[in-house]
Amino acid sequence: MRGIRIGSAFGIPIKLDITFLLILPLFAWLIGNDIAQLTGIVNDVFGSAIVADPLTTGSTQWILGAATAIGLFICVLLHEFGHSLVAMYYGYTIDSITLWLFGGVASFTEMPERWQESLIIAVAGPIVSVGIGVIAYIGFITVPLPGSLEPAKFVIGYLALTNVLLAVFNMLPGFPLDGGRVLRALLARTRSHARATQIAAEVGKVFAFLLGIVGLFANLFLVALAFFIYIGASSEAQQTVMKAAFDGVTVGDIMTERSDLDVVEQNVSVATLLERMFTERHTGYPVVDNGGLVGVVTLDDARSVEEVEREAYRVSDVMTPDVTTINPDADAMDAMQRMQENDIGRLPVIENTELVGLISRSDLMTALNIIKSRGSQTALTERSSTSLPNAR
Repeated sequence: MRGIRIGSAFGIPIKLDITFLLILPLFAWLIGNDIAQLTGIVNDVFGSAIVADPLTTGSTQWILGAATAIGLFICVLLHEFGHSLVAMYYGYTIDSITLWLFGGVASFTEMPERWQESLIIAVAGPIVSVGIGVIAYIGFITVPLPGSLEPAKFVIGYLALTNVLLAVFNMLPGFPLDGGRVLRALLARTRSHARATQIAAEVGKVFAFLLGIVGLFANLFLVALAFFIYIGASSEAQQTVMKAAFDGVTVGDIMTERSDLDVVEQNVSVATLLERMFTERHTGYPVVDNGGLVGVVTLDDARSVEEVEREAYRVSDVMTPDVTTINPDADAMDAMQRMQENDIGRLPVIENTELVGLISRSDLMTALNIIKSRGSQTALTERSSTSLPNAR
């Protein structure tokens, strides 16, 4: 997940997504606007006697709303550090922790597959939230009443309550919530990681559907959260199945060989390039000069030139010279991840500085369909020497 980096801790970059900058003031306003009712809830739960009137006078309620919202997201950040630090203990690398619309996301370079590690990493976040809730409650009961510390007592009491609720909600079996990951870890005791993920994802989708129904009658925010859970479950299940299917499959197994690869010289006109694209029905080509790779050109690059100027412009004028490449010995899943990270649809395959082929998203999808339909990776090694269909 992309975002604005604001710092780091324990070597983990901390980022803010643009949606966080929108949701934080909204949360502050909602809490500040509802101080009186929230005070009543805190009093009912903890048996306290905070007087609401002083908290709603002047700008006090808005200051409390802002302070409570910021405190809540700090607690969410600590929740994600709970997951991340335990994962780092097991040797996993954390790309970043990002605060966004629905809280926080810790991005792992590689997701743990051993069920014991997955289980402990999944429960670490809720344990941190419960721990924060307990600490906040201890602070709450030590703040004297009545007195000038009533605003602070409200904030501490609110955070004590919401952190426990956060832990409880996260432990519901709505994969990819923490509870869904716990379910997957337990399922993986007797199943493959991929199969456990598929089952947990299906449970997560049902949970998302039910949450969405509740949200229609209670709070539209829950509908949006249900949509996120559904999409997240589908996406991670697909990624996990792909990773399992491509186990042991290299880029060289899937790529289009150099002998079958259509390329374009850098001195060709943009008009000629567009004619080739129309005739050959390709939307992108590796660009070569004396046989060596110098860039990649796409249909969008060619379209950027005005029609009257296309005879004058060369491919070298519009191509992308800084090309992301991959080695033929790299894992096929690495190629997919690299395409996703760079938002591109194809990768030139380079070996010893020479262009030896090209791999595209459609190559990967075709290979995945072959593997799934045959139920075995032998489909790749048994296929003919003809390149897999692709859509460059």
